[in-house]
Amino acid sequence: MADEIIFLVTESLEGGYEAKALGYPIFTQAETIEELKEAVKDATRCHFDQAEMPRIIRFHQVKEEVLSL
Repeated sequence: MADEIIFLVTESLEGGYEAKALGYPIFTQAETIEELKEAVKDATRCHFDQAEMPRIIRFHQVKEEVLSL
């Protein structure tokens, strides 16, 4: 059992946000960060049995910017 699960959070090209678990086949998306947090909790609950459920969900939010020279 892992104590925590880490999700990489990015802004979607179509709008909203996407979250992908590192090391697990879990992916979800939502329009707002608050909705994404709930979607991540639901997806995590669906993926793990109660005995294997991580205690902590960590968001690693990435914001990419392109700068021109």
